[in-house]
Amino acid sequence: MQTEKIFVPDSEWAHDGKALREADMDPDPMKQFRAWLDEAQAANLPQPLGMTLATSTGDGKPSARMVLLRGVDERGFAFFTNYDSRKGQELRDNPQAALVFYWAELDRQIRIEGTVELVSDEESDAYFRSRPYGSQLGAWASCQSEVIPSREILEKQMQGLQARYRENEVPRPPRWGGFRVVPNIIEFWEGRPNRLHDRLCYLRRAEGGWTLQRLAP
Repeated sequence: MQTEKIFVPDSEWAHDGKALREADMDPDPMKQFRAWLDEAQAANLPQPLGMTLATSTGDGKPSARMVLLRGVDERGFAFFTNYDSRKGQELRDNPQAALVFYWAELDRQIRIEGTVELVSDEESDAYFRSRPYGSQLGAWASCQSEVIPSREILEKQMQGLQARYRENEVPRPPRWGGFRVVPNIIEFWEGRPNRLHDRLCYLRRAEGGWTLQRLAP
């Protein structure tokens, strides 16, 4: 029996992004990231803080999912989750990760690779207090990534939590908090005609500072 060949034809996406020139890039990639993020937020994109988080097990089996950027400074890129979730377990076993921001409307992408550390308890507490009440309860109700028998189980747990904390401050669950990706590589990509895209990549130097390189598309 002959197997039918299935392929997706190449699209005619009109890449017309501005040229990325080394001379125009900030020497500090974190400042350059902030500049691009500010432009993405100013453009009112649907979810400019959405990023793909890629992790892997200790023996190299990968997984990826979308999470939200919840903090960025000179230390790196922070997000929050259940420590016992699949990504939390993988980050404990293999504390390395990759992030991807893709803003199709701006024809831009940022790739980040680095090591992972826990956010401090103080930072996790502060962010948890800033979350909406329902999201705080949801962090208690869900044992993220575990198999559950039905949706009704979650809803019953939520109802019980609503009754318990109706007039009380919701504490941060001990299994919930933040991770920070400390970047070693940050690549800025901009779409250009004929698939000859611009890729400028910052590499962290062992002695401190960054080296900027241009990569072939």
